[in-house]
Amino acid sequence: MSQIYSFAGENEFYRRGAIYPNPKDASLLLSLGSYVDVYFPPSKRSRVVAPTVFSAFEEKQVSIDVLPDECLFEIFRRLPGPQERSACAFVSKHWLTLVSSIRQKELDVVSSNSNKSEDGDDDCEGCLSRSLDGKKATDVRLAAIAVGTAGRGGLGKLSIRGSGSVSKVSDIGLRSIGRSCPSLGSLSLWNLSTVTDNGLLEIAEGCTQLEKLDLNRCSTITDKGLVAIARSCPNLSELTLEACSRIGDEGLQAIARSCSKLKSVSIKNCPLVRDQGIASLLSNTTFSLAKLKLQMLNVTDVSLAVVGHYGLSVTDLVLSGLSHVSEKGFWVMGNGVGLQKLNSLTITACQGVTDAGLESVGKGCPNMKKAIISRSPLLSDNGLVSFAKASLSLESVQLEECHRVTQFGFFGSLLNCGEKLKAFSLVNCLGIRDLATGLPASPHCSALRSLSIRNCPGFGDANLAALGKLCPQLEEIDLCGLKGITESGFLHLIQNSLNSLVKVNFSGCSNLTDKVISAITARNGWTLEVLNIDGCSNISDASMVSIAANCQILSDLDLSKCSISDSGIQALASSEKLKLQILSMAGCSMVTDKSLPAIVRLGSTLLGLNLQQCRSISNSTVDFLVERLYKCDILS
Repeated sequence: MSQIYSFAGENEFYRRGAIYPNPKDASLLLSLGSYVDVYFPPSKRSRVVAPTVFSAFEEKQVSIDVLPDECLFEIFRRLPGPQERSACAFVSKHWLTLVSSIRQKELDVVSSNSNKSEDGDDDCEGCLSRSLDGKKATDVRLAAIAVGTAGRGGLGKLSIRGSGSVSKVSDIGLRSIGRSCPSLGSLSLWNLSTVTDNGLLEIAEGCTQLEKLDLNRCSTITDKGLVAIARSCPNLSELTLEACSRIGDEGLQAIARSCSKLKSVSIKNCPLVRDQGIASLLSNTTFSLAKLKLQMLNVTDVSLAVVGHYGLSVTDLVLSGLSHVSEKGFWVMGNGVGLQKLNSLTITACQGVTDAGLESVGKGCPNMKKAIISRSPLLSDNGLVSFAKASLSLESVQLEECHRVTQFGFFGSLLNCGEKLKAFSLVNCLGIRDLATGLPASPHCSALRSLSIRNCPGFGDANLAALGKLCPQLEEIDLCGLKGITESGFLHLIQNSLNSLVKVNFSGCSNLTDKVISAITARNGWTLEVLNIDGCSNISDASMVSIAANCQILSDLDLSKCSISDSGIQALASSEKLKLQILSMAGCSMVTDKSLPAIVRLGSTLLGLNLQQCRSISNSTVDFLVERLYKCDILS
């Protein structure tokens, strides 16, 4: 072999022709070209390993992966636009990590500007929304979202719901979002114990247009992260904090100082938030803060005094589970005369709600239209009536689990609420009893359109008869779980009604009869849209005949656990006027497969059908209905 490479060009080569006349010896020739042959004698031929012989001529494979990350980073940031970077990012996880780590200010200025002008993405900046839940929430998915949305208008809203300590979202994922999504306007982080202040710092630095921030059960985020958001995101308008055990007054003070556009704040179960943080928040956002929710906090009467003095723009106020607030706090809040614009008030499980405190709140909020008072054991009839007299703008009142309120407080508040009251709701108030005597002559509650009495076991026929006379303009009646009302009470209410009923709910009223349903459909057939008689076991096929004959626009009918049979369903199907959209027959054991043709006829307009616990309807019938009524959602 050495002769081949040391050939000097004298006489060892023969041009043209073959050296051996025998063609079989052609295998002894190694061709180096069309004009050169080399002869190797057979006796001296040696074993040759090709890679060894030609290793000098082989080219080594060159990969871009041999480049250090610094070089790849420089290449990626100089690409013409986001679509090119996105294409590179999906080559491998390593490249994805590098691309997503590029800050917007590190991109090549000329390239990025020219790409924007050509694509015209500015009109859709921040228009995309993404949500990750459970196992889908990982750092890799966040990096892919960050890079992928950059060339499609930009990410505007991001919601991440993790899995607590096993969550796969960390600061690295938020870093990708912070560096690639400058248009992010809304961020929601739920149950992410693996995200710390460093992740929120990346968001604050890169997403300066952030307007909405929701932190729920983020136990490793502290005031430091909230301070960073406050300094870099002056446009923040909505802040929600729940079960963030390491966020306290310092973070709220920073938000109050820097975020002058703050409109909505909700803080729940954050033990480090105290009076100082609430006071700073209210005093610095006097002319912007419209919605305020304080729930399960360690605040005292001082915070409510601040709300009453500085809440000049507050329209919606929710106070829940404030165990350290006393009667004095509510009294001072009402006398602070700062809640002149308050429109809606919700108070739940606050021991400080007494007669004097609630009366003061009513006087201090002259424009309040909606009030919800729940789980207030110290509130009595006097306080409720005084509140009604002071709040002449009230349009809706709801009382729930106020057990010291009796029938006298209920009727007294109806008589004193003024002419604007449109809706009254009484839920789980065990102090209500039936009237022993009639009401004195009084003007009608002419504006009341909606009445709801739910699960008040002492409410009886006398109360219902009095309501019929006092409130003749009712359009919506919700009497749920009132086992003490008989046929007589229902008929008195219906007969005194001057307006036509639109929505009726008698679920759980075990004494309801066919006669009552016949009276309702006969008087209100042209207006009745919703009828719920769930659990009224005395209702039979006769009511179905009345409904089919009288109801013109009924769209929602709940017959669950009623004593109806196939005949009743066939009566409904025979009506040419009835166009039901929602029909529930759950627990109707007397409805069998024989109703199949009738259900199919009803199904031409149905959007929802409940057949749960209908034991006489076979699986084959249900399967046929699922296939036939393809536009209808069927529960079985």
